[in-house]
Amino acid sequence: MFTGIIETLGTVKNVVKEQENVHLTIESSITNELKIDQSVAHNGVCLTVVGINNDEYTVTAIKETLDKTNIGNLKPTDIVNLERAMKLGDRLDGHIVQGHVDETGICKNIKDENGSTVYTFEYNSNKNNVTIEKGSITINGVSLTVVNSTNSGFSVAIIPYTWENTTFKTLQIGDTVNLEFDVIGKYVARLTNLS
Repeated sequence: MFTGIIETLGTVKNVVKEQENVHLTIESSITNELKIDQSVAHNGVCLTVVGINNDEYTVTAIKETLDKTNIGNLKPTDIVNLERAMKLGDRLDGHIVQGHVDETGICKNIKDENGSTVYTFEYNSNKNNVTIEKGSITINGVSLTVVNSTNSGFSVAIIPYTWENTTFKTLQIGDTVNLEFDVIGKYVARLTNLS
């Protein structure tokens, strides 16, 4: 379980394909605190640490993960948002984030708003995922509040701190992002569709 509050950034050092899997080696300031079998969210994707070597660690993404996320697009020198799993008793500063990406979306617009930056995203509405204004959304692992919502898109406003300390500073129009929709909203949508 995660909160969507990014702890630090990591740099992809190596990408190795093995059959249907991809092994990612990440350099990060938190590596010395990690253990084998620990869960870490990478751009919002929960992956298990399978190896540690000095200031680098390795995780493996399987076909299911590669099919539903943008993890397979990562290449050496790319920067990723990192968050370790919550500890029981910690504050929940963002919202409940599972680290299970629902689908990817596309950045359609970036607009400077004199102090914040508004990003607009589009996603496949046929998958029954929904956003609501003032509801929660996770983009590449970052917990955010929806400011505008449509049937197949939404916007978020990024404060300067978030822009500086996450991968939003490298995001460009046309980029693919990982989306995890609010878990409570997903249950409500599912129950509504069953009625």
